Order: sequence, then C-alpha cells, then structure tokens
Amino acid sequence: MAKVNQILGNPELHEASYQAGLERITFCASCHGKDGNSKRDYIPNLAAQHPLYLFEQFEKFADGTREDYVMSRLAKILTLEDRINIAVYYSEQEARARQADNAGQVEAGAEVFASVCTNCHGRAAEGFRNMPRLAGQPAEYVRNALNRFQDMDPASSSSPMIGIASGLSEDDIAAVATYLQTL
Repeated sequence: MAKVNQILGNPELHEASYQAGLERITFCASCHGKDGNSKRDYIPNLAAQHPLYLFEQFEKFADGTREDYVMSRLAKILTLEDRINIAVYYSEQEARARQADNAGQVEAGAEVFASVCTNCHGRAAEGFRNMPRLAGQPAEYVRNALNRFQDMDPASSSSPMIGIASGLSEDDIAAVATYLQTL
C-alpha cells in the first residue's frame, strides 16, 4: 500500500506506472477490455475504480482471500509492480454506462440503491478508496455478486455485504443491478 500511495503522490512515478500498466494489460483486456469496460456481462468493469481498491483486490486473489479460476492464478504470477501498474492504468479509464435490460426496473433500482447502498458506495455509486465503484457495472455481474453474498456464511466471512444482501429480494437485486449499469 505504501508503494501505491508513493506512486499516486508523484506525477512522474504515476505516469511511468500508467504506461507500464498499459503494456501489461494484454491478457487482462481479453475479459476486462483495454479501456476497463468488460467484454462479458458476468465480468466486472475495472474502469474508474480507485487504484487502491483494485490493488487490494489483486492482493486478495494472490493470497487466496478471494478466489476465481483465472484471477487467482494471474495474481500469483504477476509481480507486485505489475499489479500496481495495472491498477493505476485501469483506475484512469472512463467507465461507460450500459442500456437497461428492463427499463421499468431502473426507478425501482434507484430507490433500492438510495435506501441501502449510498452510505458505502456513494450517491452516484462512484465508490471510495476501499469501496468499489458500482456505476456502470454490468447487471449480470451485480446480480451474481449479490447472490454470492446471500449464499455466504457470516461465520466464515466478515464482509458487511452479507447482511446487506440478505435483506434484498430477488426483485430488489434485479432492479438495483439494472439501475447500476445505467449510471
């Protein structure tokens, strides 16, 4: 984290990191897109995420805290510098909104988001340092993530999302997922 903060605080190091990240994203871009907007609806956008958040997630894949068939293996073979540089690169890309799958769900999703999600993810779902940006995330990805949180055992995971997701109905999840992809 200290190294990430050092890079973010120095314009020359920051630019060098960005350029190095651009060189290293070839494999990443096949799923997350060169511009950080995912090519598949079940894969998250990385564009405009906070670089510290992205780096922390990379570290979780590398140490086994988070598991994904591709990401867990990739995080372990990339160097620390590669993980930082990729996080810096993707954080500076512009996230793009997507069309609503069901336009009727957008208003209901906005209400769910406003009542349940804004305290942590921000009023415009822009996220913060350690909270992910949700604006523009594909609806399928958001639905899958919320369903995974509902299925988690609170005794073996400390994520506050377990309690949040457990209070959402299937309709709430569908609506908030649709709403978020339109931001």
